[in-house]
Amino acid sequence: MPKPHLVIFNPDQWRGDVLGHVGNPAAVTPNLDQLVATDAVSFRNAFCQNPVCTPSRCSFMSGWYPHVRGHRTMHHMMRPDEPVLLRTLKENGYFVWWGGKNDLVPAQSGFDAYCHVKHRPDPDGLRPMFAMDRQAEWRGEPGADTYYSFQVGRLPAEDGGHYPDSDWAHVNAAIEQIHRWADQDHDEAEALCLYLPLTYPHPPYGVEEPWFSMIDPELLPDRPTGPDPASAGEPAMLAGIRARQGLTGWAEDRWRELRATYYGMCARVDHQLGLVLQALRDAGLYDDTALFFFSDHGDFTGDYGLVEKTQNTFADCLTRVPLIIKPPASVPTEAGVRDALAELIDVPATIEALTGITPGHTHFGRSLLPVVTGGVDDHRDAVFCEGGRLRGERQAMERESRASDDPTGLYWPRLSLQAGDGPEHGKAAMCRTADHKYVHRLYETDELYDLRADPAETRNMINDPGYADVARTLSLRLLAWYQETADAVPHQADQR
Repeated sequence: MPKPHLVIFNPDQWRGDVLGHVGNPAAVTPNLDQLVATDAVSFRNAFCQNPVCTPSRCSFMSGWYPHVRGHRTMHHMMRPDEPVLLRTLKENGYFVWWGGKNDLVPAQSGFDAYCHVKHRPDPDGLRPMFAMDRQAEWRGEPGADTYYSFQVGRLPAEDGGHYPDSDWAHVNAAIEQIHRWADQDHDEAEALCLYLPLTYPHPPYGVEEPWFSMIDPELLPDRPTGPDPASAGEPAMLAGIRARQGLTGWAEDRWRELRATYYGMCARVDHQLGLVLQALRDAGLYDDTALFFFSDHGDFTGDYGLVEKTQNTFADCLTRVPLIIKPPASVPTEAGVRDALAELIDVPATIEALTGITPGHTHFGRSLLPVVTGGVDDHRDAVFCEGGRLRGERQAMERESRASDDPTGLYWPRLSLQAGDGPEHGKAAMCRTADHKYVHRLYETDELYDLRADPAETRNMINDPGYADVARTLSLRLLAWYQETADAVPHQADQR
């Protein structure tokens, strides 16, 4: 049987709750909703393995948790001896086309080993993403309560009726590649893989019409405003960022505007996905294509009075992500939404199952095909996420970033804390089941949330005697996870 074509559509920083088909009345995601109604499965409880870009991408492209090889920072990417799904696909007969951001392989390695084409759009006519060339206009002066808000608002629509940034350039190039592939003769053993790691809806929060005005702010779900002061408290990282971002005086209407802008960014990505899906249909490739749509992590978007994300806190708004899988038409599929717990490291395992590829390395993903086909309802008993560093672990402080010590940088509130000597950036790991979330912190109080009674995660119950057995059980489950995934022995033995 010919291998299926693959489209890996990977937006950046899309929260798992901003989808119409999972019950969010403010989300405008018609293409994803229709896909899940007819041809695809959406995992309501899919989780990333680290809540920032590079560690998460290294994880879902290798099937390894970040701790397996120390992928815990934005500056430690996949080395040449480490497994990357794209390279595996290339070595197994796929023509791999990569259009979008990196945050996966280091600059010194180059892209040739991982893909046949790395699309680099012509800079002429492109506008900087998020109007970054107009920062003074939307940030205001230092000290203003907009300075670290990431809120841009409406972007100007230009030629073609949209804001001409690199995401549009990559999407349009992918559509051209689809039609080019369909017009060429190919051997039966050849197949196409499109990897589209877009930048949206990563903040700053800005989008053009019609998506800017598409979201009804009155339909936005309530946002958690902060921790319950009667509970055991929150991580120092969150309190530190909140103090430095300076958004505590914002009225709710300003938060709604910011959140609606973010939802509009998601609506734009949904539209772009629709264009790619239509191109596949027009080229006669849709039925033979497997689509994987997922983001690398989520975003605060005002939850707990915060914007952006962190590296070592694990609220669902950061760790739960959309994950939608459309197999080729040859695979029986029970379309719809599933409640099974899933992890992003399950993506490479599912692709391997679809393509018949046997990985040449140990990894920890599990194929989701049995859930997609309706054979089983459950998948994992728990999901895991991790981040942070040891005291004195200078190489994990991200001092390479200018914003770590420059208050004019957008990310200064977070990066300055990551580079500090306090407990804020300490190592932590999450174990989440359907009902509870436990976080072990190396230098701070642990966390425990009853997700049935407190889905917003505002009450840390770690010191409540009534939850002692739950905390003990999840602590042991976390220990077992570490032991099961502590390393990956190479499949080839050395000569002695």
